[in-house]
Amino acid sequence: MKPGKIGLARIVAAFGYSLRGLKAAYRHEAAFRQECWLVAVLLPIALIWNVGLLAKALLIGSLLLILIIELLNSAIEAVVDRIGPEYHELSGRAKDIGSATVLLALLVAAITWGLVWLDSLG
Repeated sequence: MKPGKIGLARIVAAFGYSLRGLKAAYRHEAAFRQECWLVAVLLPIALIWNVGLLAKALLIGSLLLILIIELLNSAIEAVVDRIGPEYHELSGRAKDIGSATVLLALLVAAITWGLVWLDSLG
């Protein structure tokens, strides 16, 4: 076992690291900022929309999925950039695959919102 904090101290420290990561992503990643603003606009709509609780959960979950995937993509990009600035096929592939995951998360959200909207019509 590696030395470090244990118990509640570890949980508190981990929470601090997570907040630091969110702050860094917002500060350094334009796409994450844009997606945060998208969530800021759509989250209140999901909360006040007259749909069932399961539909609300799907709407909110699809928004959070976008942020989660963008954070993972940003982490991949940071690690690849840390390795070196020169082009490498595997580095490019890793970044492209990370970008594709964000696209799919956005697609999941669009489909979810569209289906909830269609269901709410009748």
